Amino acid sequence: MKNVSIDTITQAFVDYCADDTDERTMFVLTKMVEHLHAFAKETQLTHAEWSRALKFATDAGKITDDERNEFVLISDVTGLSSLVDMIGSQHNGTSSSVLGPFHSVGAPELPVGGDLKQDNDGATVVIEGFVKDLDGNPVEGAVIELWQTAENGLYYSQDGDQGDFNLTCSMKTGADGRYAMTTVKPAPYMVPDDGPVGELFRATGRTPWRPSHLHFIVQADGLQSLVTEVFADGDPYLDRDAVFGVREDLIMNYVESSDLDALPDDLEIGRDATVPYYKVDFDFVLVPEKS
Repeated sequence: MKNVSIDTITQAFVDYCADDTDERTMFVLTKMVEHLHAFAKETQLTHAEWSRALKFATDAGKITDDERNEFVLISDVTGLSSLVDMIGSQHNGTSSSVLGPFHSVGAPELPVGGDLKQDNDGATVVIEGFVKDLDGNPVEGAVIELWQTAENGLYYSQDGDQGDFNLTCSMKTGADGRYAMTTVKPAPYMVPDDGPVGELFRATGRTPWRPSHLHFIVQADGLQSLVTEVFADGDPYLDRDAVFGVREDLIMNYVESSDLDALPDDLEIGRDATVPYYKVDFDFVLVPEKS
C-alpha cells in the first residue's frame, strides 16, 4: 500500500502481515491495532500525549526487576487483569479473582483444624467451610492453598521479620470436603505507588489501597482449579479496590464471639483461643473441567 493515510493505516497493518500468520495471533493483533488506532482517532491524540505515554512505559520497564513487575501492576490497576480473569471464568461456581504477586510454591501442609496463627500478633480467626461441586456434593481430597498478610499488612516475602511461609499453607479435605484452621485477620494494604502506577493514581485521585483479604487456590481432580480471594464485609476499601478484585459472592463476615465452647472440636489449639475471637464460614463451589 503506497498511500498510507488515516483511513487506510489500520488495513495496511493487516496487509503487511504474512499470510501464514497463526490464525489466533492474527485475530488478536488485528483487533488490538483496530482498537488502538480507533482510540488515537477518537481522542485526537497529540504528539506530547503519546510521548508522555511512551515515557510512562519506559519508566515502568526501568523499575521492573525480579521482585517487582510494574507492567503486571499496570494491568492490575487498569482492571485488565481482573477483566481477563472474569472472561475466562464465567460459570455458576465460586467466583475467581486475581492471583496477585505473593503466591509461593511449596507451602507447608497443615492438617484440617491446624493452627496457622502460631505466634503471630492479632486476634484469633477461625475459618472453616466445605469444598463442594455444583450439585452440593462434598469434594474429597481437594487441595486448598491459603496465603495472607500479617497484622502489619505485609506478606512474609515482603517482611524480613516474618519467617518463610508465615501465614501460608496447603490443606487437603477429607471425605466430608471440610477445611478448617486458625489464623489472624489480614490487613488492608497499599499496592506499590512509588513508580509509574503511583503517578497514575495521583493523576486520577485514586487510592492505592486494597481491602483485607485471604488468598485461596482450590484444586481437585475432574474440577476446574479456582484462584480467588475472600474479602471482609465492612472493609473501607471494598468499593474501591485498587485492582478490582472484589466480587459480591467473595465477601465474608467476621463474626465476633467469646464462646470458647462453640469452637470446632478438631482445632489444634483446642479451646485456647484469644477472646474475643472471630469466626468465618466460607464454602467453595467448583465446576467441572472443560472438555
